[in-house]
Amino acid sequence: MANLLVTGGAGFIGSNFVHHVVAHTDHHVTVLDALTYAGNRASLDGLPDDRVRLIVGNITDAPLVDELFAGADAVIHYAAESHNDNSLHNPRPFLDTNIVGTYTLLEAARRHDTRLHHISTDEVYGDLELDDPERFTEQTPYNPSSPYSSTKAGSDLLVRAWVRSFGVRATISNCSNNYGPYQHIEKFIPRQITNVIRGVRPRLYGAGENVRDWIHADDHSSAVLTILERGEIGETYLIGADGERNNKDVVELILSLMGQPTDAYDHVTDRAGHDLRYAIDSTKLRTELGWLPSYGDFETGLAATIDWYRENEEWWAPAKDATEAFYAAKGQ
Repeated sequence: MANLLVTGGAGFIGSNFVHHVVAHTDHHVTVLDALTYAGNRASLDGLPDDRVRLIVGNITDAPLVDELFAGADAVIHYAAESHNDNSLHNPRPFLDTNIVGTYTLLEAARRHDTRLHHISTDEVYGDLELDDPERFTEQTPYNPSSPYSSTKAGSDLLVRAWVRSFGVRATISNCSNNYGPYQHIEKFIPRQITNVIRGVRPRLYGAGENVRDWIHADDHSSAVLTILERGEIGETYLIGADGERNNKDVVELILSLMGQPTDAYDHVTDRAGHDLRYAIDSTKLRTELGWLPSYGDFETGLAATIDWYRENEEWWAPAKDATEAFYAAKGQ
């Protein structure tokens, strides 16, 4: 697999994967990214030109996709519309990218017999009760609750159908919530960090009791590379790092790590349909493929992430004002 095609490789999780591949392999990477608001050329800065190239285009563009698949040994499909708030405001882009885009890639993989790995989310499983000791597994039934998660569930099912019906050589991974460098500041952790840097009080949906299972983006990247190299075709693997924290605890830890009082935040009206709890059981990935996370301690990974945003304000500052204006218009 000397030549990889990474869709959405200028986005948050995709760009972290590209950096990881360059650091840990000899592979060459072609990034296909539409450079929507969530994609950023600067996320690929510093990578060697002789190993990484960026193609600006859309995964729904079948001729372009076909051309790129012809030169790829494997494709890692990160490209997605992924923000729940945006999906509630305007679901259509989520259908176009997550459903039609994935279909376009699957048809190209079918024509070229190209190895494909599809990146998905734990949100396809819905949510768990706060006092439920269970965690999501590969056998958990799908129960998506937003336009975002329902379109990701649909894309997962398309991949499974193309594997069974047409013999496409694909795998799927469903990952818990990522944090780390290059994450758009509309997302929960970087929004709070950049607010504190700007001297603005963080804002927390509802009481902040909603629980997420956090994983550093570099650990996600190492897991995906492991699945690409050793995963069994047709299988699904859940990726998680045992990082369950409720949103209130995360905000207070950010404030503490940044030298602020832990109560220096405000509560705002909760988001419609806000899932209560996500929790991943990654036993299959760990036992069958031998993967383990490097950031076993959430606090250590969060501190490193805070340092990155402090040191890279030129990367996130251009999007900050527009993002906060969007939230302010909704009282959030």
